[in-house]
Amino acid sequence: MSRQKNEIKDPYELIIDAIDDGAYKPGDRLVEAELADRFGVSRTPIREALQRLETQSFLHRDGRSLMVATLNHNQVGELYTVRAELEGLATFLAAQHAGPEEIRVLYNMIESDREYIDDPQKLSRANRRFHNQLHLASHNNFLIEQLQQVHRTMALLANTSLAADGRGESALQEHFDIVNAIEAKDGERARKALKQHLSFAFETRLKQDVEEYVIT
Repeated sequence: MSRQKNEIKDPYELIIDAIDDGAYKPGDRLVEAELADRFGVSRTPIREALQRLETQSFLHRDGRSLMVATLNHNQVGELYTVRAELEGLATFLAAQHAGPEEIRVLYNMIESDREYIDDPQKLSRANRRFHNQLHLASHNNFLIEQLQQVHRTMALLANTSLAADGRGESALQEHFDIVNAIEAKDGERARKALKQHLSFAFETRLKQDVEEYVIT
């Protein structure tokens, strides 16, 4: 990425994007000088961005080092609970406010995402784009801002539930059910479909954690 392009973007956003894309994973150490070199910006805005991220609990301090935060079992459950409530509201509002063009875009995203069914990392990025578009369809800026914060925190989860066998196909069908309810302007059905979708994702993640613990 060029220096000119990075200087336009806030270093805070650059670091968040790098965590979100998996360049830095939970437990990784972030070094001010390395980040400044990576993004082609001076160390002062990097230092300010790191301080901001630490305040928001995206980073934690281990001695003099700043590490990407790791969520414990309870925090993961709390995150999914908040996400289900906020995103459930977003889908409810989308059923009231989404225009036909927005609905067609959501359907098109589901179809195009099928090409990533065997690539969990690409499907995970596509999944984030879909949910972001779902938030925008709510036409509520305050809610959208809160959901952006929640989805940024999701980047602190080390793996994706879409890596589980069959989960990708199931998730896309669940996306279809959500959009179908929005198209029908059935807000309660849309909310229920969204919450069920996240419940399945959370359950899958819990099973992944159990299997990893047994294996290791």
